[in-house]
Amino acid sequence: MKSSLRVADPEIARHGGADRPEVQVAVGVLIREDGAFLLTSRPAGKPYAGYWEFPGGKVEQGESTLDALRRELHEELGIDVSTATAWKVEVVDYPHSLVRLHFFKVTGWSGALQMREQQSAEWETLPVRVSPVLPGTVPVLEWLAAEAKTAKD
Repeated sequence: MKSSLRVADPEIARHGGADRPEVQVAVGVLIREDGAFLLTSRPAGKPYAGYWEFPGGKVEQGESTLDALRRELHEELGIDVSTATAWKVEVVDYPHSLVRLHFFKVTGWSGALQMREQQSAEWETLPVRVSPVLPGTVPVLEWLAAEAKTAKD
């Protein structure tokens, strides 16, 4: 899996922000059979509160990214992941943190969605209707659009 660096704030790049330790994050791109994908809003009290993103969270020490994904989606959404495929990796340099995002396509889960962090959730298709979208979410939307275009060609 190839990764690239996106800078959420150009000032960070000019001041050497990429030299900071990376925070490893597992992210789930939940995709329903009809092709809709789940976006959730960041809860109050977190950086970028109110921004829309794909759900997930930090990988704990000694934890695999897949295990972190399963734990985080259970903690945040109350679901148990049964089918998840490692997809892409992206590094995003936010003002508060340098984050390596490990994206998984999640196509199988059990349990009803529960917004355990009082976040909002929307099943979306392209183009997304919710706004604002977290910078780390933008590449995923681009990848989904590219896949949809390839499927049509």
